[in-house]
Amino acid sequence: MQVKSVYRDATLSILVANSDGVLARDERSYGTFLVQVVASDGKHIQVGYEPVGGTGGYIVFEEMDPVQVAMTAARRALTMLEAPEAPAGKMPVVLSSQAGGTMVHEAVGHGLEADLTGQKMSVYAGKVGEQVASPVITVVDDPTLPGRRGSYNIDDEGVPASRTVLVKDGVLRAYMSDKQSVLRDNIPATGNGRRQSFRHWPIPRMSNTIIEPGKQDPAEIVRSVDRGLLVLKMGGGQVNTVSGDFVFEVSEGYLIRGGEVGGPVRGATLAGNGPEVLKSVDMVGSDLGFGLGTCGKDGQGVPVGDAQPTLRIPEIVVGGRDAEGKY
Repeated sequence: MQVKSVYRDATLSILVANSDGVLARDERSYGTFLVQVVASDGKHIQVGYEPVGGTGGYIVFEEMDPVQVAMTAARRALTMLEAPEAPAGKMPVVLSSQAGGTMVHEAVGHGLEADLTGQKMSVYAGKVGEQVASPVITVVDDPTLPGRRGSYNIDDEGVPASRTVLVKDGVLRAYMSDKQSVLRDNIPATGNGRRQSFRHWPIPRMSNTIIEPGKQDPAEIVRSVDRGLLVLKMGGGQVNTVSGDFVFEVSEGYLIRGGEVGGPVRGATLAGNGPEVLKSVDMVGSDLGFGLGTCGKDGQGVPVGDAQPTLRIPEIVVGGRDAEGKY
């Protein structure tokens, strides 16, 4: 077994002065702690990864236990190492609130950034006012949340941070904009013009992107599934913003049998189309779990957060090695 732990902190001083007469300042402190555990039985290798952090620098240690973070990463690696291969085929999937917001970030968020919609490089281009998701889905981007990794007071063009409702009850309401897209497309300013540093050009980027909680008990959502997959933690993923098609890895998954959580399975992936999957979601939990990361786009990375409640997708393609689907 190999273990790596990393602590990072940074403080950024932001000064924006432009020809529009804007003179704005911001101070941003970030603290991140992560543990990565690599476990092997001689034939297979599994990786457990757990990050925590947000704004506020070293203060993040007052809100979490580093030992617990390490234990979570180790448990994940060992559990998946001993797990059988995941089944393959179409089946119901429950995305736990603990899974992190990979789904909202990749399958929804990037497609709602106004540089892509303005260039018709997004499946959501030109669809403001149209139904793009299930009526139980509301998506917001909110950099004003205290302590979250994607939070700030002003964006990197000096526009005040604000909460933006992107999708309301399944209807597309807005895109995330920078100043260029506001002028080009005549859309509202949302304060999402972000850049990695003064050396980089500002572009529309997410901050803290969230599928808002619903009213259903998360445990009841699991009990509603006879046979399917519970995703407890998402891994990396890829999305084609033009078509909306995506593929995500499952870092930690469990079979659901008769409404009960069964044994773990490894090697699962989720493949589908963002708008189609969002339209199919029929149960939304009352809980909310946050993830964090650094989002890469156009060669630059910025701190982001994402979150979602427990969600039920009635049917999605699960990739695995058990092609017979004996689950």
